[in-house]
Amino acid sequence: MRAAFRRRSLQILWPAFVMAGLTEMLVFAVVDPGELRWFGGEVFDWSRSATYTVSFLIFWGLFAVAGAITALLIVEEPSV
Repeated sequence: MRAAFRRRSLQILWPAFVMAGLTEMLVFAVVDPGELRWFGGEVFDWSRSATYTVSFLIFWGLFAVAGAITALLIVEEPSV
């Protein structure tokens, strides 16, 4: 049971990690975190690396949740 949980977790988290990295590169190739503004003021008072780190973790979490929901929706029929 424990090995199956570990395997399923890695099947969800590893692709989510890769997609978060790709999304991070694509988003920040277009958007400069130092130039983000919200109603004329700065969105965050963070360093660039802090913005990159937090956004990567958010992307990773979103992709992991999507993968986990997909894994839960897969219906495996019992073998006869």
